Amino acid sequence: MMKKVWFLGLALGTAISLSACGDSEEAGGEENGDEDADLTIGISLPSATHGWMGALIDQAETEASEISENEGIDYVMTNAEDPNEQANDVDDLIAQDVDALVLLPIESAALTPAGQNVADADIPLVVVDRELENDAADVVVTGDNEGIGYNAGQYLIEQLDGEGDVVEITGPPNSVTEQRGAGFAEAIEGEDGIEVVASQDGDFSTETSLDVMQNILQAQDNIDAVYTQDDGMAFGVLQAIEEAGREDIQYITGAGGETEMFDHIQDEDSLITATFLYPPSMSVEGVRLGADLAQGEEPEEEEVVLEATEITDENADEHYEDASF
Repeated sequence: MMKKVWFLGLALGTAISLSACGDSEEAGGEENGDEDADLTIGISLPSATHGWMGALIDQAETEASEISENEGIDYVMTNAEDPNEQANDVDDLIAQDVDALVLLPIESAALTPAGQNVADADIPLVVVDRELENDAADVVVTGDNEGIGYNAGQYLIEQLDGEGDVVEITGPPNSVTEQRGAGFAEAIEGEDGIEVVASQDGDFSTETSLDVMQNILQAQDNIDAVYTQDDGMAFGVLQAIEEAGREDIQYITGAGGETEMFDHIQDEDSLITATFLYPPSMSVEGVRLGADLAQGEEPEEEEVVLEATEITDENADEHYEDASF
């Protein structure tokens, strides 16, 4: 498979202001734009109103609206709460005979059959963020998930001088979680002084990660650092540590690039010391590619990967404008 690695500045150059997102459609969708449009893009996303996913949804809808206005390509957007609902959404979009479909799977395995249904219907498919477990997609747009995990592992090894007890807070079962975990494992492999004393699923949720970290703190007498696979989970971890009054933990890392993470990183008193960029603007590229495929254009690459830039207090000022949500 051909792979195209995009630097963050180029990817974010296509991003649109979140303030222009307009009304968001829930599962079941609503057509937008020119009623006489000959082409329609189907967009199937999870449901969220804030954080990384909320920004991704807003940017996807803004891009689709602009394409509808400027190019006359209609769109139908659906937002699902769970994999079963999303699979039904995809089937509905297939039944509407959309000309291309953009899909961000809630769970990779659960949505793989739905992705195959799209391919079987001969509808071009763009998958964003979380990959399917087959080759149904014509194009995959994602961040460098393995790079995020690997860079986080290298960062903690350096900060801990190769010695320390580390906790890993993962996401739910999907390709993003697997890749970020694999990259982290690769980085610390052979580092005998680094021990992962706990690894639990925080569900990419601040609230869940708070509960999970509270339990880990009760079970572990010593923790030196926490690697979280998502910025939102880092906030839950931090809250748990502060409420427990623990003073042994020195570092928390995240992934995504939320504005609040940049603020923590620049605060010398915060335990959150690094994050790795995973821009929500990948949805903009996904929708743009969907429009191109709907018009019969062949994709230049089968995979577009956005770079996992490390953000610490040394370069936070330089990249602060990249903190777009």
